[in-house]
Amino acid sequence: MSTADPTPYRSVDGLDLARDGAVLSITLNRPENRNSLTDTSMTALIHALESASTDDNLRAVLLRGAGDDFCSGFDIVGRNADPTTRPRTGSIQRRMPVQANHLIPLLREIQLPVVCAARGWVVGIGAQLMLCSDFAIVADDARVWYPFIDRGFTPDSGSTWLLPRVVGRARARELLILGRRLSGAEAVEWGLAHRAVRADEVDTTAGELVQRLAAGPTAAIGLTKSLLNTGESRALESALADEGFAMELSSRSPDFREGLKAFVEKRDPDFTGR
Repeated sequence: MSTADPTPYRSVDGLDLARDGAVLSITLNRPENRNSLTDTSMTALIHALESASTDDNLRAVLLRGAGDDFCSGFDIVGRNADPTTRPRTGSIQRRMPVQANHLIPLLREIQLPVVCAARGWVVGIGAQLMLCSDFAIVADDARVWYPFIDRGFTPDSGSTWLLPRVVGRARARELLILGRRLSGAEAVEWGLAHRAVRADEVDTTAGELVQRLAAGPTAAIGLTKSLLNTGESRALESALADEGFAMELSSRSPDFREGLKAFVEKRDPDFTGR
């Protein structure tokens, strides 16, 4: 008898998971704490993305926050609230490889398109979740903030590696050392997000985009995402070789054949994600 979990997308305290057809909706759900992550919700988020990465029935992921905010970072205060159960020395160093340092690469590497819908506060690792999504729809008045230095500790979740590559060295220093806060509109100008809309339009706009992606050629989209991410640290020759392998794989898919047929027949393709 198989011991595999037939329903791996299980909601936990602080994280709601729902499957709607080919889309996995992930909702950070601690609105009273601005949807800050906890050990429980982060572990569940990692597990959900790991499961989604090998789920052939999924074609897109929607990541959002409940209420007025997306995510205010990790709840460090809550973790240390009880002095009788405070973590022992070295706890952060032990946790990072299996938490934030696993979550961020996983979000970038999963071969499904990820759409982030963000309103209100988008802080710390919350900002990194937005940045590492393939498309981020943000409220134009959202508040994007990396508060590490303001709180007396150093940046985490890959921000010192990712931000200079996205916004440049000077702007990365503004965000990480000077603690500059960006509006959602400014986040788009700086290249941290895809599109800024009114707060009441975020969910609709993100939903339309995720449905469009879920109707696309899933294998080709996933391989393109992988090429874009790995290409950031590869020489041109390696990137060209990777593109050749990706082309070989995608051209063997039923969606490739459907795309060619639709082109010949002068109609829109009907991709199945296969």
